[in-house]
Amino acid sequence: MFGLGKPARPKAVAFDIIGTVFPLEPLRSSATALGLPAAGLEGWFAAGCRDAFAMAAVGDFEPFTTVLEAALDQVLAEQKLNPPEHDRKALVKGLETLDSRPDAGAAFKALASAGIRLVALSNGAKSSTKSLLERAGLADLVQTVVSVDEVKLSKPRSEVYEHAAREASVATGEMALVAAHPWDINGAAAAGLVTAYLETERPYSKVMRTPDLKGQSLVELAQSIVDL
Repeated sequence: MFGLGKPARPKAVAFDIIGTVFPLEPLRSSATALGLPAAGLEGWFAAGCRDAFAMAAVGDFEPFTTVLEAALDQVLAEQKLNPPEHDRKALVKGLETLDSRPDAGAAFKALASAGIRLVALSNGAKSSTKSLLERAGLADLVQTVVSVDEVKLSKPRSEVYEHAAREASVATGEMALVAAHPWDINGAAAAGLVTAYLETERPYSKVMRTPDLKGQSLVELAQSIVDL
């Protein structure tokens, strides 16, 4: 469960939102309805992340939904698919209606009960992140919602994690990130955060910085953080 060494218990925990608290699986049928293969959902999202990262690397920025729309056009063209624009937008819009993991509430409550501040940290917009949390009944447990829109740079740029720590009124070393994306964990580790990897979807990449914690569920990771 632990990585290399045992860090101090953080004062705040930031949760990645899309893919971590809110898995993408419910959108698979919408992706295949466009003609994409079953794995096309992950391929599209990865392409969007790639483009957001490439822009951030040179200091450029566009809202994540805009980047995802452009990436979807690319992926569909590569597959020689040309579905109606309405159906394309419906897939991207579906990100706003995702359901949270069943144990998200219990994980959030465990951290809050231990006096640890909760932060929602997303490449998505603040408004859509708040809506997701409200629909899932999690909004009252989260003290701060942070979007990359405020920094005009995408994760995994260090400026995003540093901004989130400032918004939570803690030092970067006093904040943890919970994420299901190795690239996000790697970025947070480089910025000095404690890192907790949710390994339900994929094994952790051997070429990236080792997470401090690993777990098979949000509840397991939350308890591991409380136990630090």
